[in-house]
Amino acid sequence: MVTGDGAYIKKINRSLLLQKIIEHGLISRADLSKITGLNKATISVQVANLLEEELIYETQHEHNSVGRKPIMLTLNSKAGYVLGIDFDYHHVQYTLSNLQGESVQSDTIKLENHDYDVIVQMLIKEIQKYNAQCSNSRYGLVNVVIGIHGTVNKDESILFVPKYQWHHKNLKADLQKELNINIAIENNANLSSYAERVFKYHNSDNLLNIILSSGIGAGIMIDGEIHKGYHGYAGEMGHMIISPDGKACKCGNNGCWERYASEPSLFEQLSKQLNMPDLNFDDLKTLIDEQDTVTCAYLKQYIEYLAIGLNNIINLYNPENLVINSDILRMYPNAIEEIKSNLKSSVSQYREITLSDLGSESCVMGACALAIQRFLEVPELILKIDEDGITKNDVKVLS
Repeated sequence: MVTGDGAYIKKINRSLLLQKIIEHGLISRADLSKITGLNKATISVQVANLLEEELIYETQHEHNSVGRKPIMLTLNSKAGYVLGIDFDYHHVQYTLSNLQGESVQSDTIKLENHDYDVIVQMLIKEIQKYNAQCSNSRYGLVNVVIGIHGTVNKDESILFVPKYQWHHKNLKADLQKELNINIAIENNANLSSYAERVFKYHNSDNLLNIILSSGIGAGIMIDGEIHKGYHGYAGEMGHMIISPDGKACKCGNNGCWERYASEPSLFEQLSKQLNMPDLNFDDLKTLIDEQDTVTCAYLKQYIEYLAIGLNNIINLYNPENLVINSDILRMYPNAIEEIKSNLKSSVSQYREITLSDLGSESCVMGACALAIQRFLEVPELILKIDEDGITKNDVKVLS
């Protein structure tokens, strides 16, 4: 039983009601009372406050039945906006979304300069631009979350970004010297894992998300929470050693998993074997479709190396869902079946292995979702997408 002063209880009730309104999309006061167990008087007071804050509004659900149309409650998605940023090696991806997680604008900027101070100024300029765009909404740009492809401390400082060779950078503090906006720094794999939970696997409390795109990172969710470890560095699966005295890695070790099973390593090695220095995704898809013998043989070996690491991870964490985010595997026929055929251990237990549907959007989607959750202060966020994006409800605003 939760105990505390009146203000604390009111805050808990408010968070619970907002969570259920978001989860259901459209819901009546009566149904809120049934679902939450809160009495009608409490519902009435809380709803009145949320309406006054313009975080929700009343709508009429379009239906064909005879009788009065029920008055429903729904989130005011345009009350404020959030900005998710995926700070990758060669480019930075920005996604501005409303409070329902719907993308309003997405931009990708190629990085020509890797100097830390130059990039800080670039980020400040871009964030200011998005902030100005949101100035006419009730709450404006409420949160910015930046995904870093490196190790991020629990205090949100950056320990190390291998691709840039950045050590001990406090990006959050450097940005906030010139920006009066809530900013959070998070590991990109953690954000991608959070996106899988929020948008796809709503009921999976033990989920592992493996990203192969710019190295290998893992986002780990245990009992519904992102697992960060002691300092915040948990999930650096790409630097588990699978080949003693193997290929040198930028982390300082040899034989790291990402030197054998990441997408950059695949392009590096296959381009040498094919004598195609500019090998790209389109080229690779053509080679796969044409069943090029060199490409198929290498991909078979690549999947074997991938399965070695996955076997280790499964034995360590016993996940419910293991989600692999890889553009290459999405265009490789029967990739999941081939991976499973290499997982032969009788003690490796998991419920399901799937390829991510979110792809390169997963980090920014997770960043936006985390920003929304923190602004609305809800304990759990569930957003739904279909093939065309976020599922939208058919509503009519009551004037």
